[in-house]
Amino acid sequence: MSAGLKYIDEFRDPERIECLLDRIKKRITGDWTIMEVCGGQTHAIIRHGLDRILPDGINIVHGPGCPVCIVPPHVIDNAVTIAEDKKVILCTFGDMLRVPGTNTDFLKARASGCDIRAVYSPLDALQVALDETDREVVFLAIGFETTAPANALAVARAQSMRVKNFTLLTAQALIPPLVETILRDPGNVIQGLLAPGHVCTVDGYQEYEMLTARYNIPIVVTGFEPYDLMDGIYHLVTLLEKGENVVVNSYARAVKREGNLSAKKIVKEYFEIGEGSWRGLGRIPRSGLHLREKYGHFNAEKKFQVNTGPVEETSGCRSAEVLRGKIKPEDCPLFGAECTPENPFGAPMVSSEGVCAAYYKYRRLNHGKADIDG
Repeated sequence: MSAGLKYIDEFRDPERIECLLDRIKKRITGDWTIMEVCGGQTHAIIRHGLDRILPDGINIVHGPGCPVCIVPPHVIDNAVTIAEDKKVILCTFGDMLRVPGTNTDFLKARASGCDIRAVYSPLDALQVALDETDREVVFLAIGFETTAPANALAVARAQSMRVKNFTLLTAQALIPPLVETILRDPGNVIQGLLAPGHVCTVDGYQEYEMLTARYNIPIVVTGFEPYDLMDGIYHLVTLLEKGENVVVNSYARAVKREGNLSAKKIVKEYFEIGEGSWRGLGRIPRSGLHLREKYGHFNAEKKFQVNTGPVEETSGCRSAEVLRGKIKPEDCPLFGAECTPENPFGAPMVSSEGVCAAYYKYRRLNHGKADIDG
């Protein structure tokens, strides 16, 4: 449906979105709980108030699709431990700076003397290593399938340039196993999924086809603009009403079923799939990407011999339930009181893609009103 739209303003056109909304209202007869997985989609839904203009029968809940939000405290602790060595420069993305570890965060560690720098990409961190040859440079490689190709490329370049002072501390997660953990929970109430278009741009959606077959749930791959999301919800409601458990790609302008083969190839060369430990979700088999053994000299965890401790959660913080779609941020007693962007208890309040941050920012500004033009 969205294939005929060319320009960004068309994807935010209130009349087009109202048209889709009318079609949804005419289609729906039951009550449906839908989860969007991507943090970018979460922010678009909350910013534009899309969940507030949908019919009462549709309940939108939010998944673990913010990579910053699921980085567990022990990864932050390990990174700080490494950075306490004065010979080390730790590079990370800017929205990681306030993510809480067990007792500290990167801003506090930087204030105490650690050399922690915000960069835009792993290639920026590699350039730091080339410029600072007398220092060890560690890049905190977080993210989902979308960031993995760039991390692999950084290692490939470091290898070809014989760079000895560059390593990755990885916390790379894979979306399908995280989603499966939620779907197989005995208390799961999710009936339909909006799959993340950017992840599917890299990996395709064949794994989501396996999820639909295994858990009898329809999935729609969708984008990030208001029209994209409403189009995805329309297709999902249509599938739910018909009782069809299939995958529909409503983001065909960017996503192919097989994904980006070149990106997948370089990731497979440098990373292998293994167990991952994630904030709010715990240990999940085959949910993480780890550097292959033959590239172990680029593995900061091995080079600096830090331990992978247990996943600890902040007392009183219910962000784990938020990330599983069991509650909304406003249901957490800490939300907006003790827990704010300036004093976050949980990672979803920190990240630019975090659901708690989205509710705090847009629900307070718009008072729940739709803002499709914004």
